[in-house]
Amino acid sequence: MTRRNPGERALITGMTIDALGSGMYVPFSLVFFQRVTGLPLTAIGAVLTVAGLAGMALLPLAGAAVDRFGARRMQLVGYTVRGLGFAAYPLAVTLPAFAAVALFTAAGDRAFPAIQQATIGDIAEGVDRDRLNALARSLRNAGLGAGGLIASVIIGLAGDTGFTVTAWLNAASFLVAALFARQVPRRMPMIRSRARIGYREVLADLPFLGLTGANFLIALGYSALSLLLPAYAITVLHAPAATVGALFAVNTALCALAGVPVTRLAVRMGRRTRVAATGAAVFALAFLGFILLGTARPGGTAVLLVVLVGTTVLYTGGELLHSPAASTLAIAVAPEDARGRYLAAYQLSWSLAATVAPALFTTLLVVDGRLPWLFLTGSVLAGAALIIRLERRLPAAALNTSEAPTVNQNRPGVLVEPSGTEPGHLRPAQVPVTAAA
Repeated sequence: MTRRNPGERALITGMTIDALGSGMYVPFSLVFFQRVTGLPLTAIGAVLTVAGLAGMALLPLAGAAVDRFGARRMQLVGYTVRGLGFAAYPLAVTLPAFAAVALFTAAGDRAFPAIQQATIGDIAEGVDRDRLNALARSLRNAGLGAGGLIASVIIGLAGDTGFTVTAWLNAASFLVAALFARQVPRRMPMIRSRARIGYREVLADLPFLGLTGANFLIALGYSALSLLLPAYAITVLHAPAATVGALFAVNTALCALAGVPVTRLAVRMGRRTRVAATGAAVFALAFLGFILLGTARPGGTAVLLVVLVGTTVLYTGGELLHSPAASTLAIAVAPEDARGRYLAAYQLSWSLAATVAPALFTTLLVVDGRLPWLFLTGSVLAGAALIIRLERRLPAAALNTSEAPTVNQNRPGVLVEPSGTEPGHLRPAQVPVTAAA
């Protein structure tokens, strides 16, 4: 039977409610904001882009705040900021007001993944982190799907008023999730045997920067399903528009149902680097499959749909292998007393990839429909090769799914990694003291 960590149930419940609320607006996105605020779509798009970039720029501050105030407290702040932001959207009917609310909300949205990763790092260790990361992704997909269906029903019954209702329901979901986050135990303060780590030390940690760069190369592939595949399937393969919805449904269902089982099998590979690199290699096979589709152009809608679904299943397999392993690897590599800063830096690789992808894909797509897939194939394989190359420079305890660091009873104050750790990776232990009020 799976062991439960203190606060795990509350954390998972909050994640589920968060995903359900987010699912009410994500599928409608620009239309959602247009109907709620009444502003032109062009203005909304420009504001959201600028707000997203500003939110990304604020990520380092969020990481420092996690290290200063704790992941649990910042998770409460993140939920509250997003909740208040969405509650205010229906009131933001002028461009300046909408820009202010969008910037406020984007700061919470961009920072929250890193905060959640830090929280998982606080309450779980070893393979439990892999399991929780896989579960978080599964719940995210399930919640987004269910939330989208709920929003569709509400909008279908209430018309444009339904958009305002879903905005407030989404705001409520964040605030309810915050109530559950309060039940996650406070992490006891630590007596640190060294000076506090700042971003200068993060930037000097070349193996971690290499890991972050490798993740950027692979993270570009995550935008392919939502940005590249719809345009490619309709304009290049001439598939029916309804095909895109079917492919999204396949991906969402598999992520929701197979995430945890796949991770349980993947941890038997022994090293998170190998699992993450394998996921990237599976991505590459899927991208090559899309290139072959564009070259061979199979006749008949039925045949095309079957091959597209099969290639999407392969793509999803890469996602299920790479995402939990890569996320847990980043948590495990980060020093405990600087986990917030490290994970904020790592989160920038995801944010930057999502920012770069639209312009990159559309530019390459205009030249040749297969060119973006070829670029992504090279990108994810380069990321996989870099991860494997970094193995010798990363702590063995961070790589291995079957082992966890232990405290050497003969040498109090020293955290001992399992056998195989290279010299220089021993870190001073952080000794818990009485929890502060």
